Amino acid sequence: MRDDLMPELENIDGYVGISLLVDRDSGRCIITAAYESEDAMHAAADKAKQLRSQAAERFGGDVQKIEEWEIGCLHRDHQSADGACVRATWVKADPALADQNIEFFKTSVLPDLENLEGFCSASLLIDRSTGVGVSSITFDSRESMERNREQATALKAAKIREVGVEELDECEFELALAHLRVPEMA
Repeated sequence: MRDDLMPELENIDGYVGISLLVDRDSGRCIITAAYESEDAMHAAADKAKQLRSQAAERFGGDVQKIEEWEIGCLHRDHQSADGACVRATWVKADPALADQNIEFFKTSVLPDLENLEGFCSASLLIDRSTGVGVSSITFDSRESMERNREQATALKAAKIREVGVEELDECEFELALAHLRVPEMA
């Protein structure tokens, strides 16, 4: 990723970064490429498809799903370092409430996340057409993520109940690559 694919991505107009989440136990990887705008993302679609195929081949896997997300919120307390891990939670909400739910995340969820041990950053990605969203909370280390799991689970349950969304899935990953130049959006 770093040596071969990232340099090619850097040459795409409107490209602003990439992240790679890895679950080494299951082999699941999530590659997220970010663009300045939806138009830039669509203009890069052919090149992105080629690079996805190259990545899948090098990883010895296949591309199972391609999704387009809007960045609803991005907040960094500090830059991540080697050993950082991510807890990702997918939820389903009423698509008509997207703006309200983004604001809830910024004003009600984010301040509590910042108090978790090892908190590094948080993002909320949404698909306005389906109402599906995913929050990704980055922690300085797997150990800090594990130590705050009980507190984070209680916080998640309370906030999900309060805002009225349905949890679809939750997974934990190693943050293998974080090279995003997306501006702060909190």
